Amino acid sequence: MLDTGRNLTHQLTHQLGAAIVQGQYAIDKSFPTEAELSQQFNISRSVTREAVKMLTAKGLIASRPRQGIRVMPSSHWNMFDADVLGWTLNARPSLELLREFTQLRMAIEPEAAVLAAENNQDTARIKAIGDALARMKRADEGLDDPLTADIEFHCAILAAGNNRFFFQLRDFIQVALRVSIASTNQLKGVLTADYDDHKRIYDAICAGDQEEASRAVKVLLQEVMQLINVSLVKPA
Repeated sequence: MLDTGRNLTHQLTHQLGAAIVQGQYAIDKSFPTEAELSQQFNISRSVTREAVKMLTAKGLIASRPRQGIRVMPSSHWNMFDADVLGWTLNARPSLELLREFTQLRMAIEPEAAVLAAENNQDTARIKAIGDALARMKRADEGLDDPLTADIEFHCAILAAGNNRFFFQLRDFIQVALRVSIASTNQLKGVLTADYDDHKRIYDAICAGDQEEASRAVKVLLQEVMQLINVSLVKPA
C-alpha cells in the first residue's frame, strides 16, 4: 500500500524497482500493465504511467511490440543509477558485486586523487577532504559515525579534482560505499577505517604529490580487493 501523503510516482517506482531486483518478477517475462498496476495499488493511470517510464529509463523494464512490458535481464540495468544500485545492494550485496564495484573504484579513485593533488591550490575543496579526515579521527574515538566520515572522505576527493564527470559519480559512489565499506570492515573484523591509510592520501594531495596520492589510494583499494578475493575462495 502506498502512502498517499508522499509522492506516489516515486513510491511506486521504488516499490516496483526493488521488487524487480529482488526477483519478484521473472526476467524476460510479462510485467503488469499500467491498468493492472493502477488497480493493484489503487492509484491513477497517470501515476503508473510515470512510474513505468522511470523504470524503463533505469533499464529494468522495456515495452516490446505485441509482448507488452517485459522485465529486462540485469545486464540491461543502469547500474550507475543510484536507485538501481541501492536496490541491488540491498537485495543481494554479494561479494562478486562488491568486487566489480571495487574494480571500478580502482579505475577511478587513484586518478581522482591525482587530479585533487594537481588542484591542491583549491583550498576550499582540499579543506573538505581534511574535514572528512578529521571526522574519521573523531570516529576512531567514538565521537562520530565512521561510515559517514569514510564516505565523505572519498567523495570529497572526487569533488576536489574539479572534473565534472567524477563529480557526477558522487551519488553512485555514496550508495555503493555504504554497503561496500560496511562489508569490507566486517571482513577485516573492524568497525572503522584505517585513519593512517587515509591520512597518507590526504597528505599527498596537500603536498601536490600526484604519484604518491595515486599510490596511496591504490594501496587502500588493493587491500579491499584482496579481502574480497580471499573471502570468495573460502569454502562455504
